[in-house]
Amino acid sequence: MPQVAAARAATRERDAGRYQRHRPEQTLLYQIVEAYYPAFKAHLAAQGRGLPEYVEQEFEDYLRCGRLEHGFLRVRCESCHAEHLVAFSCKRRGFCPSCGARRMAESAALLVDEVLPEQPTCGNGC
Repeated sequence: MPQVAAARAATRERDAGRYQRHRPEQTLLYQIVEAYYPAFKAHLAAQGRGLPEYVEQEFEDYLRCGRLEHGFLRVRCESCHAEHLVAFSCKRRGFCPSCGARRMAESAALLVDEVLPEQPTCGNGC
């Protein structure tokens, strides 16, 4: 088991500087939402009901997040001149796992770098 963890760490280190575009359309959650959300909305409308506007906006933004056809930036490395397309993100907190994970990582980094003291902590009240 420790060998597997070491292999994962080595892979992360090797790929740390290499950009890989997030492809949300390949995830199971995205495929489910894309397939069933329009029918769910139509079903609610047929019953004379609907989702709150903020919930609809969350779903719509999630379906546009990370998709090149909804906007992107072209970035270029000044040293090697490699170019990449970086798709816009929804920047939502609630539903999007990609944007939520980014916010979680940023919050953890803030806590470690600026909030928590540099001393060991334990859960036994010591």
